Amino acid sequence: MKRTKQVIGQSGAFLDALERASRAAMLDRPVLVIGERGTGKELVAERLHHLSGRWDQPLVTMNCAALPETLIEAELFGHEAGSFTGASKARVGRFEEADGGTLFLDELGTLSMGAQERLLRAVEYGEVTRIGASRPIRVDVRIVAATNEHLPDRVEANTFRADLLDRLSFEVVTLPPLRARRSDIPVLADHFGRRMAAELEREQWDGFTEEAMAAMLEYRWPGNVRELRNVVERAVYRWDRGGAVGEVEFDPFASPYRPATPNRQTVPAAAPEQRELSAPRSAQQQQPPVASEDDGDDVAACDVGPSDFKSRVALFERDLLARSLAEHRFNQRATAEALGLTYDQLRHALRRHDLIGSS
Repeated sequence: MKRTKQVIGQSGAFLDALERASRAAMLDRPVLVIGERGTGKELVAERLHHLSGRWDQPLVTMNCAALPETLIEAELFGHEAGSFTGASKARVGRFEEADGGTLFLDELGTLSMGAQERLLRAVEYGEVTRIGASRPIRVDVRIVAATNEHLPDRVEANTFRADLLDRLSFEVVTLPPLRARRSDIPVLADHFGRRMAAELEREQWDGFTEEAMAAMLEYRWPGNVRELRNVVERAVYRWDRGGAVGEVEFDPFASPYRPATPNRQTVPAAAPEQRELSAPRSAQQQQPPVASEDDGDDVAACDVGPSDFKSRVALFERDLLARSLAEHRFNQRATAEALGLTYDQLRHALRRHDLIGSS
């Protein structure tokens, strides 16, 4: 099934960003697109190209993070035959490929300082020189660049050229993360779900249950729209009961049988003295003195009083809740299900142990 790329959203923050991109599209100036991973930076770059006067010319994409530093300049500017080991024949670079059109540089912040210097000259003078060549080549290219970093901070750290940033930031379009446009989640989920159901040749699409949609609205989506698409498509593909999809899984790696990571921090079956370090002060004050070896065999094992038992049980319960929350990416509904609690029971327990606010 052929998939077409679409820009979907109705939230004010997202529409404002699209409006800014659309207004800048007709101006033959560089544009920076900023956003977290999965927010749709490449889609906005395509929109900038197709709404510009260069729409019928090439749109060339280069992911700056996908190539080793030694090859980036050759990819951008091309090279002559014999200019370095392995260069058996001449090759045009991305600038020449995009001549007359748009060059989209994704992950701009990963460029080395040397590549940044050559890129600045290409943007400033409209000329590129192939590696191994002595004469520059004139090119007519519009630059659209994207990054998930705050480049002014990189300038302050002397890892990004201030003059290049000035040259590329005629307009800056910052895309909001999905957690800032929650009204778009039902729209996007329905779109991805409907498309997946069609791909699976299902006769009808009944959407998601209220519980499944509530879980998606509550989740923070660190991977943004790309992660949402994967979660929705996986849920639709796995659901074979008919009717509305009632289960979504945010972590596809979740399994009681997953292999342990060697350097992963695990919480040991803590010794009492270790647990006392993280216990509430009131609980520590209730601890009876621990007997030492000098106290004799008759006191080698100290008695655990009622108050001490309660404090340790409470501490164990708090640790269990905190670990389970972290394992389920702080999704409270998923955590409640994993612990065999109702959502209200979990919320009550979290408030009791000061793991969430009282609101």
